[in-house]
Order: sequence, then C-alpha cells, then structure tokens
Amino acid sequence: MPDIRLLGAGEASAHMEALCDVLKDCVEDGASVGFMSPFSPLQAQTFWDSTIQSISDGSMLLYAAFEDARLVGTVIVAFAQAPNQPHRADIRKLLVHRNFRGRGLSRHLMAAAEAGACDHARHVLVLDTATGSAAEAIYPRLGWQRVGVVPEYALFPDGSFCGTTIFYKHIPTNRG
Repeated sequence: MPDIRLLGAGEASAHMEALCDVLKDCVEDGASVGFMSPFSPLQAQTFWDSTIQSISDGSMLLYAAFEDARLVGTVIVAFAQAPNQPHRADIRKLLVHRNFRGRGLSRHLMAAAEAGACDHARHVLVLDTATGSAAEAIYPRLGWQRVGVVPEYALFPDGSFCGTTIFYKHIPTNRG
C-alpha cells in the first residue's frame, strides 16, 4: 500500500522541489492542468506557493503519495468559499509522475481526498478532467458520476483545444 499523507504548509514547503517536479512532469506529458508549454520552474513554484498559502488559511487540503520517501503524486481538496456551499468541495490536481503510474496511486490519493472532505463535513464533491484523457477513465471506477462535457473548455499545454468532462460524487460525512 502506498504512503499517502496529508501535508501541512510546512511539510509541503519542505517538499517544494518534488511538488514542482510532479507538476512539471504532468504538464510536459500534455496534461491539461492549467498550464501551457513551455512550462517554467517559476510557474510551478508560484502555483505551489499559492497552494501552501491556501493550506495555511484552511481553504485547501493537500494529499501526497510517497514511494521510497519520494513525493510522486498529489491531490488537492479545495473547500467552496461561497456561503451557500459549506457542504461542497472541489477536487483538483490529481497528479502522478509518469514513472509511478499504474500502481494505484490515483485510487489511493482519491480515497484520501474523499476521507478528508468527509472529515470537514463536505459531502458533495466536484471535479473536472480532460475529455478523452486516461484520467477521465479513473473517476467512474471510483464511483464518480459523469455530468457532461464542455467542448473546447480549455487548452492542452501545446495550445490545442481540450474538452472538459465534469464529475460529481456524494459521500457520507462524519458530521451532521
């Protein structure tokens, strides 16, 4: 079983180089995760600095997968900020380094993210992913419901259009 950990801001900062490496690897592999090619180390650092600030202020959780003490994957739980959505969270940046795919890390990261959302009384989870990507096939196997596709929603890092498939999942919570 992989080592999946909830990272606080300090631990995330201590793993900054590995976080940047995983993000860079996924962008270079063509993942539509919000960045374009060429992708710079500064862009990765800026993204993770912002994420760490959100961890500090309690608006996000960051889970990381480790193999042999090396951080090789991530997933973020972002809590909805609107006052009428205290029960909802978004799943973001399910990233696994190419050298570590096919080992069940995505499944374990998603289970941790769902448990973390549950622990924070979030029972409606939402995510989006590139239509037709390998990642899209993961979510239905984990009980996520496909809502639909938005054509040309975003761009792949190479500049070509990317449809986005939206998913949701209701999970039981530990709180009333």
